[in-house]
Amino acid sequence: MVMSGVDKKPIQDKFQHLFDVISGQRFLKKQGLGNEVPFFICPFEPEEAVEMERIRRQLVNRLEQTGVRVLEINLYDLSIEILKERGIWDQILEMEETTSKDQLKELLQGVLDPEAHLAPAIAARFADTEFDVFFLSGVGEVFPYIRSHNVLNNLQSTAKEKPTVMFFPGAYTHSLESGASLDLFGRLRDDKYYRAFNIFHCEP
Repeated sequence: MVMSGVDKKPIQDKFQHLFDVISGQRFLKKQGLGNEVPFFICPFEPEEAVEMERIRRQLVNRLEQTGVRVLEINLYDLSIEILKERGIWDQILEMEETTSKDQLKELLQGVLDPEAHLAPAIAARFADTEFDVFFLSGVGEVFPYIRSHNVLNNLQSTAKEKPTVMFFPGAYTHSLESGASLDLFGRLRDDKYYRAFNIFHCEP
């Protein structure tokens, strides 16, 4: 049975659904996915961002208490780490005052390229950590220089061993005309990505 409507319910109901799904053996053992990569989108209304952050922390704590190990990576925090490691963080801050937004975006897209930099950094965390499920957040904070569908595309070979949950401020929609898309903030509809499941439509 496929569930629906959970994503419209109060945030506490969403928390319970997320916990029930993620703590279940069906989810952790990637059952029922066929040959699809174990990517799950957790969409939420942008105005729920603060509540969702709180819920995510609670979720990690409760999962850990039941023996489910969570690896968390925030894309914004990871981006800053990469910029600092490459010795250009201070330079970026200085440039922000004098450089146009388009130029800054182009620069950041280069130094934070998902294929060349983000995916390898995430893969390194995978290699150093024992975990059962991977939580990816910070998607809204790194827009527009990092696009969520590009990150997922570049993680398909790296993150296929364990389930990945991306917390997404917007909607993950499917239609016969346009296929599936990640609609950031509920209004940017150009990120086509179909190899993921809406976690609110998954049964516990």
